[in-house]
Amino acid sequence: MRKKRYNPDKEMWATVTQDINKSVPWYLMSAYAYYELDDPFLTDASFDALAKFMLENWDEIEHRHKHLITEGDLEAGTLLNREFPLIVKGAAQDVIKRKEASEQRKVSARR
Repeated sequence: MRKKRYNPDKEMWATVTQDINKSVPWYLMSAYAYYELDDPFLTDASFDALAKFMLENWDEIEHRHKHLITEGDLEAGTLLNREFPLIVKGAAQDVIKRKEASEQRKVSARR
């Protein structure tokens, strides 16, 4: 049986629609991957939609790392010049590895 290709966009939306508080780590991980690692795993459209979703739900979101994001960051759809917690860095790298492994399986299956 073939494994489905890993899709970070789908995983992110499935997670944050179940628990809006999970939008904070997804935003931080995505920003870290994009700005610090130059290896984005969410599409630009999903990242922008996540920022909009967070703005719309800002007052209801509770997360220990929420203070690392401002409403201005979300309005601009960015997160520059931040110190990212180690847990965010590790989780982002895990998502990237899962995406790369999935893409590698796809290439191998074509051969």
